[in-house]
Amino acid sequence: MSDVQHHLTDALLMSYASGSLTEGYALVVATHVSMCDECRARLESFEALGGALVDEADSVAMSDDALEATMALIDAAPVFERPEPVASDLPAPVRDYIGGSLSDVRWRAIGGGVRQAMIKTADRTKVRLLSIPGGTAIPDHGHRGLELTLVLKGAFRDEDDRFGPGDIEVATEDLDHTPVAEEGETCICLAATDAPLRFHGLIPRIAQPFIGI
Repeated sequence: MSDVQHHLTDALLMSYASGSLTEGYALVVATHVSMCDECRARLESFEALGGALVDEADSVAMSDDALEATMALIDAAPVFERPEPVASDLPAPVRDYIGGSLSDVRWRAIGGGVRQAMIKTADRTKVRLLSIPGGTAIPDHGHRGLELTLVLKGAFRDEDDRFGPGDIEVATEDLDHTPVAEEGETCICLAATDAPLRFHGLIPRIAQPFIGI
């Protein structure tokens, strides 16, 4: 997408290129990169830089049977058939986790017309798809850690800016906001967090343990 206005930080792209992000954050980053030409080009630059650093690193002695052992592992590995492409209205990284399109998502209502679908990952990062009806606000909240929110469809606004398809909001503990989905279209977001949100209102705080945000 050429109209993406909000991009990933260099630190996040470098962490992704080095393989040091958790699976949950890596999923959001990979999905944004699939939608954003600028961040994809920056990621390729960081990957090239990493390759150059590896080339300049000191060599390490290997055992005499290293090649044979590696070939034996390759021969013993299971053979996987590439699955047929699945038609989907989701970017490829998310589609691979969902196994289809938005119509295949198993949504759970969490109040106010908002729905969510949790995406399982192998780490403590919580990843979810959010479906927010146009005109609906997410209660005023702050953050106890890092939250990445990527817009897949529709748009939302908060006190800082507007976020449309392909835009990513990088929210840290310094940000307090009240995101509101734009009128006229449901906003679909992919979000990853490493800690519960810090809701300011009493009712959201009471509901928080039950909705898992």
